[in-house]
Amino acid sequence: MKGENVNTVLVTGATDGIGKATAAALAKMGCQVLVHGRKFDRATAITNELISHSGNNKIIPVSANLASMNEIFAMAQQIRNSFESLDVLINNAGVYMKTRELTEDGLEMTFGVNHISHFLLTNLLLPLIRKSPEGRIVTVSSVAHQRGVLDFTDLQFERGYNGYSAYSLSKLCNILFANKLARLLENDGITSNSLHPGVVTTKLLRAGFSMEGISTSEGAETSVYVATSTQARNVTGKYFSDSRETACSHIASDELKADKLWEISRRFTEKFLTEII
Repeated sequence: MKGENVNTVLVTGATDGIGKATAAALAKMGCQVLVHGRKFDRATAITNELISHSGNNKIIPVSANLASMNEIFAMAQQIRNSFESLDVLINNAGVYMKTRELTEDGLEMTFGVNHISHFLLTNLLLPLIRKSPEGRIVTVSSVAHQRGVLDFTDLQFERGYNGYSAYSLSKLCNILFANKLARLLENDGITSNSLHPGVVTTKLLRAGFSMEGISTSEGAETSVYVATSTQARNVTGKYFSDSRETACSHIASDELKADKLWEISRRFTEKFLTEII
């Protein structure tokens, strides 16, 4: 059941996989859905597909390459200029890189796209989320976070790269970020939670793990639950799996590590956040 105040939702990475299935479910629920894709043409094509399948014409394409802080900033500005409020932000997009590559800003790609891009986008969109009567921020992590090793001296894997290690670290960062955000916003009426969507059959799963899993529609269920359910309305700083609160790893709950990661992330993005924080 959709939360009664949920209306406008942005889903990052919504042109494929779990993100697309999440956007499709929200469209069928009558939400106004901002479909994010790396390329505008692709986001537009998926938007048209979702409109056709759902009968909901309140589907809007937005685009930014999440490996570019300039593009993230531009997309956030566009959204802030076009909408009066944002009820839900679903930080869903993610990559799995078998070899070490760098973003436009010189960050290791997995860390940059899976964590830093959503740190930046969330902070840029907070003014809109604050205007919602029921603001929710949902960050898609993974059970892989349990294998994440948080070495603050080598977050960029400059001393040796392993794709799974980088991915696991980024998913750990997702939870630390979501938990820190929950503490920062606890008096603002905005909730922040993270989740494991399940082992889902996506391009990422095939590329990173050469295996199959549950369907993308099943994988989207927890995201939709946390984003819209009345049961989760006042829940914040929690980690979900199978649409239920569950325990994350001990390190993912470490407030001091979350504080340190937040400060590092802020320094990486401060050029774009000076007018916000």
